[in-house]
Amino acid sequence: MSELNAATREFQVIATKAIDDLLAFDPVFATYLGDHRYDDHLLAMTSEAREYQARQIADHLTELDAVDDLELSVSDQIDLEILRSRLTKSQFEVSELRAATWNPMVWNPGTALHLLVSRDFAPKPERARSVKARLAAIPGFLADARVELVEMTQIHTETAITQLAGTARLIETEVADLIDDAELVSTAHAAVIDFSAWLTEQLPEARRSPRLGERLYAATLWHGLDDGTSPTMLLEAAEAHLEKVNLALQGYAAQYLGEKATAPGLVHRAFARIAAEAPVTNETVLEIVEQALVRTTEFVRTHELISIPELDVRVIEMPEIHRGVAVAYCDAPGPLETAKVATYVAVSPTPNDWTIERIDSFYREYNAVQLHGLTIHEAMPGHVLQLAQSHHFEATTPVRAFARSGVFIEGWAVYSEELLVSHGYAPFDDKTSALALRLQQLKMQARLTINAILDVRVHTAEMTEQEGLDLMMNRGFQEEGEAIGKWRRALLTAGQLPTYFVGYRAVSEIVADLRVLHPDWSDRQIHDLVLAYGAPAPRYLREFLGI
Repeated sequence: MSELNAATREFQVIATKAIDDLLAFDPVFATYLGDHRYDDHLLAMTSEAREYQARQIADHLTELDAVDDLELSVSDQIDLEILRSRLTKSQFEVSELRAATWNPMVWNPGTALHLLVSRDFAPKPERARSVKARLAAIPGFLADARVELVEMTQIHTETAITQLAGTARLIETEVADLIDDAELVSTAHAAVIDFSAWLTEQLPEARRSPRLGERLYAATLWHGLDDGTSPTMLLEAAEAHLEKVNLALQGYAAQYLGEKATAPGLVHRAFARIAAEAPVTNETVLEIVEQALVRTTEFVRTHELISIPELDVRVIEMPEIHRGVAVAYCDAPGPLETAKVATYVAVSPTPNDWTIERIDSFYREYNAVQLHGLTIHEAMPGHVLQLAQSHHFEATTPVRAFARSGVFIEGWAVYSEELLVSHGYAPFDDKTSALALRLQQLKMQARLTINAILDVRVHTAEMTEQEGLDLMMNRGFQEEGEAIGKWRRALLTAGQLPTYFVGYRAVSEIVADLRVLHPDWSDRQIHDLVLAYGAPAPRYLREFLGI
């Protein structure tokens, strides 16, 4: 191996120190990524801590600017830009977005505990020591929250109260089972209950709007997507794409029902028939996803679509505190994890307090055909495969492992749905189910496109709830319960909902360009190359690929 030049050594030192500082500031994110040096800490989110982090970030950016990037390899040059982008995003979040002052959800210590309890990355006694340290920090942490939360929104406060109830149950059950300190458990549990009660008292005064407004939203989008897309550009692209998807849905619904494309209520009736013929219940949902995982894996292997690395994938029942949003999610080991940890596909029966009507609506949305589409997205060849592949790339710094792009990750998963459908994947052994899946895949296209439209209009154009529900139910063909949940999510978050649409378009365009450049390459060669660089934002992936 040739000796590294001075610029490369300098960049490695700066990158490692910058990432260490960011992880030390957010120990819970460090645990999530698989870096366990900070497992005994909670976040420091006081105004003093945030000011200190802002100064740290400014220093790191100054150091990066001084690196002679012309002396770096192409790979390191790109990683330098990825790190600069990630640092500026953190700087914006700390100095301008300042969620710690208005969003009580970020003060919930539940995830900090859940990551240590649920992942077997170390022996139980070692994880128990970290859990004890985080438990001991909870009363002071939540006392800081009462000082810092000066101007809350109603919806974030209501949601935080609900989620804190789940945290209290987690402490009473799984946490208490892991450690042998009843007094510590009781003290932490009481602090969570008291904080929830305090939030309930503050609800009448929680008058801040959850809508970011044009300036903050444009910056949030810019940092989140990392591709220069403006809200106006995003909205125009999404509305044009929704028109195409709605036309395609009309055509395939006519084919599925054997009717003319001009027949009234065509698409709604097609989805009603799919749901009726592919029912799901709380008793069958896990088994259907398990079967779908086996079937999709065999399909990818037989058709040689992508190389499949060695995988330890387990379908599990979703923890109660995470239920009611989606029927499944991928819980993969973090990119910095060195222990051999399984990847979980968590599948959700509905919450225990749901009515029969709400359960029926949920499973009409997530019928058995759609569960195959969801398994493609969350598992094979979507998140499970892509995240496993991302462990194998080599780089001189941990930048890409630390700064994975949600745009690429979600874009790949959505592209995977279209990939399998276009190759003829069918959930069951009949041609009708392949056509039903095509309809469901297009419905997901409509949903992710509407996600982007909602995000922009909610935060910049004062879209009303009724306008949002009408859009989702009439042009996205979503169940009312699904639409109501998505409306709440649009108010609770900003900049994340468009990642599916933007990522799908970017990944699809990259694959199309590679097919033009390499017309003799197989599907597997193309897709393996796309996944060979970790999970960088699409614009950086183009630089790695030289296209």
